[in-house]
Amino acid sequence: MFEVAIGLGVILVLVILLLLFRVQSLLNVARGSDKKIESTSNKVNGALLLLFMIVSIIAFFWYSIAEFDNYTLPNASEHGVLTDRMFWVTTAITGVVFILANAALFYFAFRYQYKDSGKALFYPDNHKLEIAWTVIPAIVLTLLVGYGLKVWTQITNEPPEESEVVEVMGYQFAWKVRYPGKDGMLGGYDYRLIDPVNEFGVDFSDKASFDDFVPREIHVPKGKPVLLKIRARDVLHSVYLPHFRVKMDAVPGMPTRFWFIPTKSTEEMRQETGNPDFNYELACTEICGRGHFSMRLIMVVDEPEDYEKWYNSQEPWLTQNPTYLSKVPEKLQELAAVTTGINSKN
Repeated sequence: MFEVAIGLGVILVLVILLLLFRVQSLLNVARGSDKKIESTSNKVNGALLLLFMIVSIIAFFWYSIAEFDNYTLPNASEHGVLTDRMFWVTTAITGVVFILANAALFYFAFRYQYKDSGKALFYPDNHKLEIAWTVIPAIVLTLLVGYGLKVWTQITNEPPEESEVVEVMGYQFAWKVRYPGKDGMLGGYDYRLIDPVNEFGVDFSDKASFDDFVPREIHVPKGKPVLLKIRARDVLHSVYLPHFRVKMDAVPGMPTRFWFIPTKSTEEMRQETGNPDFNYELACTEICGRGHFSMRLIMVVDEPEDYEKWYNSQEPWLTQNPTYLSKVPEKLQELAAVTTGINSKN
């Protein structure tokens, strides 16, 4: 309510100034003085430009500070610290340049307004000035790009061998995830094997696929590296985990990956945000069709011991879909039945 009152007050002041300017202009017209109209108009417009600049800068900093917690998400991953630092360094440098450049622009409009006694200055070129405004930005941008490349290299290098592996597949309009079973290896896949049930196109000629499981939501352990193996089944999608500063495109026919280390469990984040219903979520940030808005999947960050309990309680996909045992090569069917426990159920 306070912010609304301030906004209305600013609008009211601008309206009053506009009316005063209009009244002054009409008075000058009545007096038959074109020069006074022109002179008054220049002065008023110049003053309004400076006022607009000052009010805008104050409003910019006030809003940025007051709403900081609302537009800045808590950081929940190790590499997110590097990403945030790079972002704020870039923002600080470009922000200072933006403010100085626009302050000069507004000031020049005021300082060099038309005057009867004014005389234009012919200023064809200045080699020193041109070199300065070419070399300095080039050096600054080179440093920023170099710093960004260093951070990008750090967060996209080879994942640790002990990483928890999760396959993330995007399709219109949902996400599916697949985990390796106790053998720690994901089975292969082939797009030609995709059907309404076998949505991943899992290749059951690969024995590593026998114990793979497909949960309804993503679970990852706190404090351990997690490798996301990302792919798309139809069109371009994009994996986005904002609290972990993770974003990577899911491209049809071109698997991508991203690894990170979660630092805050879901329960810890609920306490930090004061929101008992808080959940991490995976969203799609690539417009992929009419149902794009629905592409979200809950992610749960567990304490390591809770993650192990959850992981060990999961049932292989092949166990839940025993008819697909027939897709397994005959020589591997016995191994698949033992691995999935299908025989014991029958």
